Amino acid sequence: MNVADLLSDSAGLAPERDAIVAPDGRGGWTRITYAQLDAAVEECARTLSRQGVRRGELTLVMVPPGIPLITLFYGLMRLGAVPVMIDPGMSFKGFLRCVETTQAKTLIGIPKAHIARMIFSRAFQTVERKFVIGSTFLGALGRKLSMSPPPPSPRAKSPRVDLAPDDLAAILFTSGSTGPAKGARYSVQNFYAQRDALLLLYDFKPGEVDLAAFPLFSLFDAAFGMTSVIPDIDPANPAHCRPEAIVEAIQIHKATSAFGSPAIWSRVAPWCAANNVKLAGLTRVLLAGAPVPLKLVRAMRAILPEGAEVHTPYGATESLPVATISGREVEAVSSRVLAGAGTCVGTPASTIELKILPITDSPIQSIDDQAEVTTGEVGEICVRGGVVTRAYHNREDATSVAKIGEGTSTWHRMGDLGYRDADGRLWFCGRKAEAVFTVDGPIFTDQIECRFSGDARFTRVALVGVGLRGQARPVLLIEGQSNETLRAEAKRISGLTDVRFHPSFPVDRRHNAKIHRLDLAKWAEAHPTRN
Repeated sequence: MNVADLLSDSAGLAPERDAIVAPDGRGGWTRITYAQLDAAVEECARTLSRQGVRRGELTLVMVPPGIPLITLFYGLMRLGAVPVMIDPGMSFKGFLRCVETTQAKTLIGIPKAHIARMIFSRAFQTVERKFVIGSTFLGALGRKLSMSPPPPSPRAKSPRVDLAPDDLAAILFTSGSTGPAKGARYSVQNFYAQRDALLLLYDFKPGEVDLAAFPLFSLFDAAFGMTSVIPDIDPANPAHCRPEAIVEAIQIHKATSAFGSPAIWSRVAPWCAANNVKLAGLTRVLLAGAPVPLKLVRAMRAILPEGAEVHTPYGATESLPVATISGREVEAVSSRVLAGAGTCVGTPASTIELKILPITDSPIQSIDDQAEVTTGEVGEICVRGGVVTRAYHNREDATSVAKIGEGTSTWHRMGDLGYRDADGRLWFCGRKAEAVFTVDGPIFTDQIECRFSGDARFTRVALVGVGLRGQARPVLLIEGQSNETLRAEAKRISGLTDVRFHPSFPVDRRHNAKIHRLDLAKWAEAHPTRN
């Protein structure tokens, strides 16, 4: 097996179809066909092989979304080398910690990445081979790596290697929103299983055009035989995207599908509503990467043509997809959401086995030692299946806590709390690390915050705990300036008495939605006076 074969298969079926359409930096677009992309991937693998990059070699990839990134990713895969992808939206300190943890031998990046390598040399001390994408000077940053394939040579031997299903294919880092980011070790089989699971859930078709506003999803587009349109956005800060640019990309390239974080659609939906624009041609929009409030689902459905649908996949870097829910299903359970039931993430995928286990922070040696909680009872969501990664890279401590080995398979503890309802749907109640444990029992963040998810008056709210676990006092924070009318309304909706205002929540830049509640809890403890 080789993950790059997924691209080659698409190229074989439709060589002249556009594989990627990306901004050219001058206000226009660059296109590359499947045949051209496959040839570029082949030459990339061959060039890296000539320079000494070998099977299994960990390679930091620090290149923005676009044709070079996709070429590099599949080129390394074809060679059997291991691309390492780190979320660009995390703090720079966290980013360097991920680099140091990886202990990669090769770095392929734009000049800015190599300047960081030279300034913060300790984090990059294991790097031996250095390749630069883009302009450089005097070779000081590393060897220039061209992404332009030469004319094909039928005599040249392909550097493609044959891998076993369990061989390491890539390391993809989590966002680190509730603790240090960790590198999930993806096997070859994990990628194939993800491809199959996504096809089952969303019925992607070869020849469709996908607006890939979530960079990593463009890698799957190639496996589906779809044309991937990469919009002109900063992948590390999508909350500042220009909504008109997203809409223009959808319209110009006649996109039938789109995938992006809530941060993007939270800008696009109001812009479309204000300008009376419908996203004609789209048949599905996927919102993922962070919690999706009810008001955003409703806003998105309002700007889609009849017959199109919004979908919210649920999962994590270590296991995706786990479940999915459509906009129509969200509306069907909206009254329960607003009453504090949590966020319904839909029916678990048929490719996933799911259990809800009692809440504990201790490692679990055997799944057989754990009795599942009852229907409707909140516990930790645990999953097993082909998409579930088996370990974290160089983090045995984290692996022992998050993974439960069972023969040749692995259960992943999501770190998410939730429950099943009587109809078998899965409800998300918040992160385990952020639950508030009071003397009267636990209070779960999402069961409080979701009560505000349909109310436009509240931009963001967050439940935090002040005090020791088991004795914590629940505090509801509202983002914005102090407003006594809103405070009174928030008390009524939440049932909590301690309601405060915070000027600007700390959130992850990548999704602009994952609230750093643990930091907010420290702020609340340091500001005891109710404002």
